[in-house]
Amino acid sequence: MVCQNVYKMNKPANNPSILVKSPGHLNESWAQAVLQHHDAQAKVARLEITSIHIGTTTRIKLSLEHNSPFVAKNWFVKLPSQNLRARLITALPRLLQTEVRFYQQLAQDVPVQTPTCLAAISKTGKGSTLVLADITEEGGFAGTAGDNLAIPQAYSVVTNLAKLHARFWQDKTLPKRCPWLADSVRKLEDLLGTALAVPLMRRGLQKAGECIPASLHQPALQYAKKRSKIMRFLNDAPKTLTHHDCHPGNLFRHKDGNLGFLDWQLVRIGEGAGDLAYLLTTTLSPENRRQHEQALVQHYTTILQESGVQQTHPEFFARYRAHCCYAFEAMVITLAIGDMMELDNNLELIRKTATAVHDLNCFEALPLH
Repeated sequence: MVCQNVYKMNKPANNPSILVKSPGHLNESWAQAVLQHHDAQAKVARLEITSIHIGTTTRIKLSLEHNSPFVAKNWFVKLPSQNLRARLITALPRLLQTEVRFYQQLAQDVPVQTPTCLAAISKTGKGSTLVLADITEEGGFAGTAGDNLAIPQAYSVVTNLAKLHARFWQDKTLPKRCPWLADSVRKLEDLLGTALAVPLMRRGLQKAGECIPASLHQPALQYAKKRSKIMRFLNDAPKTLTHHDCHPGNLFRHKDGNLGFLDWQLVRIGEGAGDLAYLLTTTLSPENRRQHEQALVQHYTTILQESGVQQTHPEFFARYRAHCCYAFEAMVITLAIGDMMELDNNLELIRKTATAVHDLNCFEALPLH
């Protein structure tokens, strides 16, 4: 854990020379600029790209040889997507820019584990570059979107989520310190989501086939038609900092079993119940969710209270049910757009969220009429 402690002493590098546009620009000179921010005497001897994955962003794993005892030798780099369609979709909501800002301004303050950030830089019109220490360096590993959490793991991550929400609960300074969490870009993102909601929901329902019960089709389309009203309803609650994308592929586990959160590109100010609904509907098997859901929701509110939060929404479980509909929408829209997630994992997450929405009659918790 020495490396983690050393990194936390430094803010991530934001030297303009670190900003690159494609994997081909990741060379020894570039790595040297990152390394020297954390250890001025260190030298890079070799850099090798070990993998490239293209989705909403381009994700590159690097193996390095250098002589610093403090800095990881395996790095994880995020650049704008090399896929034109994905790049166009993510450009408007500025997803990678949002994650860069999170590591620049907030990561040091969140009470949950996050990957160690080595460099984070974004320039309007020139792109963004995010460099993280690979979590495998310390014996950790990332989940995949198709994973199911065991119940003890679910309690652990719910505890962490509640502590995150408690830390920023009704923090009125947060929008002032970090206006990008709730600025015009977030509002424009919601407007775009609403404008495209109906055609994308139709396409997603068609592509999902038997993964979604026929009984959900009509209320799902009604949800899409009323999305603007529903978003206002879902936002009408005590606010906190939310991850907003708590599916199993965005969790990671250290060798000591502690669970942390990856992929902060959708982070924003919102209602904590939204994160909890997203988490439980996507990370638990339907059987485990049915058996343990009520207890896990109660555990979340208990941790909030123990952390000093005296008041949540008086109808919290109804709010939880309502937010399950957004988790379902997110997975269906992901399928409709395409090339955003591995197909098998996307379909599995649609099955899970659709089952939850059906089991809990979640659309009835929304103002659909």
